[in-house]
Amino acid sequence: MNPNQGSRRALCFIAACVLLVATAGEAHNVSVGVVLDMDSWIGKVGLSCIHMSLSEFYEANPHYNTRIVLHPNDSAGDVVAAAAAAVDLIKNNKVEAILGPTTSMQTNFVIKLGHKAHVPVLTFTASSPALASNRSPYFFRLTHTDSARVAAISDLVKFYNWRQIVLIYQDDEFGDGMLPYLIDALQGVNARVPYRSLIVPTTTEDQIGEELHKLITMPTRVFLVHMQPSLAIRLFAKANEIGMMREGYVWILTDATANLLDSMSSSVLKSMEGALGVRTYVPKSMELKRFKIKWKRKFIMENFVLNDPHLDIFGLWAYDAARALAMAIEKTGVKNFTFENTNGSENLTDLQTLGVSRNGEKIGEALSKTKFMGLTGNYEIVNGQLQSAEFEIVNVNSNGGNRVGFWNHEKGLLSNNMTVIWPGNTAAVPKGWDFQTTGKRLRIGVPVKKGYIEFMKVKGTEVEGYCKDVFDAAIATLPYDVPFDYIPFALPNGSRAGSYDDLIMQVYEGVYDGAVGDITIIANRSKYVDFTLPFTDSGVSMIVPTQANSKNRAWLFLKPLTLDLWITSLCFFVFMGFVVWILEHRINPDFRGPPSHQIGTSLWFSFCTMVFAQRETLISNLARLVVVIWFFVVFVLTQSYTASLSSLLTVQQLQPTITNINELLTKQSSVGYLEGSFVWGLLTSVGIKNLKSYRSPEELDKLLKLGGSNGGIDAAFDETPYIKLFLSKFPNKYIRADPTYKTDGFGFAFSIGSPLVVDISRAVLNVTESKRMNQLQMKWFGDRGNSWSSIPKVTSSGLNLGSFWGLFLITGIASIISLLIYFIIFLHKEQHTLRHTANESSNSSIKSKIRALLKIYDKRDLTSYTFRKSNPPQVVDNKIQANHGNPVGTSPNSNYLLSPSNDSIHDTNHEFSRSEDLNPSNQAVEMVVHTTMEIVPQS
Repeated sequence: MNPNQGSRRALCFIAACVLLVATAGEAHNVSVGVVLDMDSWIGKVGLSCIHMSLSEFYEANPHYNTRIVLHPNDSAGDVVAAAAAAVDLIKNNKVEAILGPTTSMQTNFVIKLGHKAHVPVLTFTASSPALASNRSPYFFRLTHTDSARVAAISDLVKFYNWRQIVLIYQDDEFGDGMLPYLIDALQGVNARVPYRSLIVPTTTEDQIGEELHKLITMPTRVFLVHMQPSLAIRLFAKANEIGMMREGYVWILTDATANLLDSMSSSVLKSMEGALGVRTYVPKSMELKRFKIKWKRKFIMENFVLNDPHLDIFGLWAYDAARALAMAIEKTGVKNFTFENTNGSENLTDLQTLGVSRNGEKIGEALSKTKFMGLTGNYEIVNGQLQSAEFEIVNVNSNGGNRVGFWNHEKGLLSNNMTVIWPGNTAAVPKGWDFQTTGKRLRIGVPVKKGYIEFMKVKGTEVEGYCKDVFDAAIATLPYDVPFDYIPFALPNGSRAGSYDDLIMQVYEGVYDGAVGDITIIANRSKYVDFTLPFTDSGVSMIVPTQANSKNRAWLFLKPLTLDLWITSLCFFVFMGFVVWILEHRINPDFRGPPSHQIGTSLWFSFCTMVFAQRETLISNLARLVVVIWFFVVFVLTQSYTASLSSLLTVQQLQPTITNINELLTKQSSVGYLEGSFVWGLLTSVGIKNLKSYRSPEELDKLLKLGGSNGGIDAAFDETPYIKLFLSKFPNKYIRADPTYKTDGFGFAFSIGSPLVVDISRAVLNVTESKRMNQLQMKWFGDRGNSWSSIPKVTSSGLNLGSFWGLFLITGIASIISLLIYFIIFLHKEQHTLRHTANESSNSSIKSKIRALLKIYDKRDLTSYTFRKSNPPQVVDNKIQANHGNPVGTSPNSNYLLSPSNDSIHDTNHEFSRSEDLNPSNQAVEMVVHTTMEIVPQS
C-alpha cells in the first residue's frame, strides 16, 4: 500500500470527524419529557428503547440541526404523580413534547395539561378508546387503540361459533373504555354477553376466587379477559388453582396481556396454558433482529438482570415514537425553542403559570405528516392515531405464544390450520357451555290443549305427541347431554293457563328456559324468543266444504283457458288465415275464386292447423315460414290445454263452495279459527269480522256441516299441519283453497341468546332428513301422514295470456315481416303496370286509385312457378298464345313483361277458363290478361 495514500485517507477521516463535531456543536437542543412508571417492566424497557432510538437516529443523521434532550420523570404508577411530573416538566424544564404516560388514566389528565401548554403528548402504551374523546390536536396515540382489536376478537368468536361470552375486565377507566366497542362487535356476530365480571386492581386473592366460583355456577364456558398484565397474572393463577383451566373452558386474552406473553416467566405461562390471545403482529426484518440483539446486550448491562429479557411490542413502539418525534422536530426548521411565560404572581397556581410553547403547534403538524418504515413495520400517523396493522392469534404455552392465525381489516380472520391446544391439553374445540356442572335442569314449557292431540297431548304431568318426539330425537343427536324437564303450561286444575303468546312471554320472562309444542314461528313472537329451524310445513290456508261438481259440468271444457287467452287465440287464428291468404292469393289456385270461397278457404286452413289437418298446399316460402312458427304456437297451446283439462276432469271432481277470501268479505260469511291461535289476529287484520273459534277437528267438522246460516261457519282458516291432519281425517268432504298466508311452520322456542338454538336447529335438520321423521309421522298420523303431500288445493285461475304472450309476439312479428317482404317484391314486380295505371288515373280520387291497385293485386302472377308450369306461353306471329310451348326464338327461361295491346289473344288452356275468370266482376281485369297483352322485354 502506498504510504501517501494511507496518509491521505487518515487526513480525510480526521477532517470528517472534525466536521461532525463542529456540526454537532451547532445543533440546537430541544427538551423532551418522559413520564413512565420507571419501576414497571414497560417503563424500564420503554426508556431504554427511547434512548437507543435517539442515539441511533442522530448517529445516522449527524447533519440534523436539532438534538432531543430527554428529561425522564417517574409517575410511580399513580395518576396524581403522573400529572405532577407533567406539570414539573412543562413549567421547569420547558419541554416541547412529552413521551408517555404509561396508563390510560394517567394519560387522560396529562392530555389536558399538554393542550393547555401546547405541548404534544405522545403515548405508546395508553390504548383506551375513551382518550379520543379529548379531541386535542396535541394528543398522539402511537399505539393501537383497544377498539381496533375488537373486530379480531369478534371474528375469532364467530369462527368457533360461540354464542355466549362472559367478560372479565378491570374495574377502572382502562377496562370500561373498551367495553361498549366489544359488546357491539360481539352482538354483530350473534354472540351474547350474559354476565360481566368486574375486578378491582386492588382486590385480594380471596375476592378473585369468590368471583371465579360465581362463574363456575354459570353454563357459559367462554371468558374474555381484558385487564393489565399484573392483574391478569393473579386472575389466571387463581383460576388454575380452583380448576377452571381444564377441558371445556375457553379463555381469550386481549393484547394488553397477550403482547407481553414473551416476557412472562414459565410459571406464569403455565397457569395460562391453552388460552387464546390477540396481539399486534410485527413483521420480521433484519433491522428488527439486529436491534433486539443490541438491545438485549445493553439492557442486561444496565439493569444487571440474570434472566433472559424479551423485547415486547411496547418497547418497539417506544423506539418508533422517539424516532417519529425527532423527525418532526427537525422538520419544523425552528432554531429557537422557547416558551411564552404567563405573568408571574404570588396568587397564581402552578397550573396557571405553565406557559405556552411557541413551537408545539408546528411539532404537532409535522407529526401528523410523519411516515416511515419502523421496527414495527409501516409507521404512519393519521389524525393523531397510529394506523392499525395486522393482528395475530396466539395459543399460550410454556414458551409464550404459538401463532395459530392472522387477522386484518381487508381479509378478516386467516387461520394457519394449526391445531389449538385448549385448556386441559386437548385438541377438541370446547362447545362454550356446560349444563351438567350447574346442577340445573332446563324447564321446558309445553302448551295444554284439547284439539289436535296428535301434535301435543298433556295428561297430568305426562307429555306426549309428535312435537315432543321430534324434540327428544333432536336432543338425542347432540354431542352433549342437556338435562331438562317438561313443565305443562297449566293452572293447578290442569286447564290451560293461557294462549301460545302467553307461553312465549313466560319464556321471555325466564319462567321457562324454552317451549316445545305446535308453536308457530311468527315475527311478533321472535321479538321475545329465539326459534329453532321449523320442523313442519308453513302457511295458513282456508278450508271450505265441497259440493257435487255436476253444476256447470257441461262447460268445463272452457275452464282451462282464461277469457283473455280464448279471445287472443281466436284473433290469431283469423289473423293467420288473413296472412296466408295475402301471401298465397296471386300464386296459389287454392286461394282464388269468389270472395266467399276465398274467405272460407283461408279460415278453414287456419283452424285446421289446430289439429294439423290442413289440405291446401302452400307455395310461397314466406307463407311456409309463418305457418311453421304458427304450428309451434298451436302445439304448445293445445298441449297445455289438454293437460289442464285432464287435471280438471280427474282431480277436481269436487268443487269448493267458496273459492277465495273476497267471497267471504262480500257475503259477510262466518269464519272459524283454532282457539288460542294467532290466526285470529291475521283474520281481523284483513277485515273478517264474523269469527267463531273451535278446539278440535271434530268440532270444526260439526261447524262446517251446519254452515253459516245455521249457526256454524262457512269456512275456516288454519295452519298447514292442522289442515293436513283435518283433511286426512275427513277426506272428500272439505278442500283447501286460496289464499295462503306465509308463516314459518312449527319451531322450538328458547330465551334470546340461548346457545341451544343453533345446535338444536342443526339437530332438527338431521332428524327431518332421516328415516326417523317418517317413523314419527307413521306413529302419530298412521297412513294419513304419508298422504299429506297429495292433498289437492283449489285455485281460481286457469291458463292465462301471461304464460303465452311471448309466443304470440314472435308469431306476430314473423307475420308482419313476411308481409313487408312480400309487398316489396310485389311493388317491384308490378312497377310497370302500377306506373301505367298511375298515369291513367292521375286525376282520379284516392278511392279509385286504391280500387285500381287492388285489381292489379287480384290478378294472377303469371310469372310465378305455378302458372308457368301449367301454361307456358308461346309467341305466334309476334302475338301471345297460351300453348304448351315456348315463345318462338326464346329460351324457356326468358324474362318478359306483359303490356297492353290492341291485339286479341285467345286462351285455349282450360286452367284459364275457371269460374273465377267468368265472374262479371273480374272480366275487366281478366281482359288485360286474356285479350290485350303482348310480350315486352323487361327493362
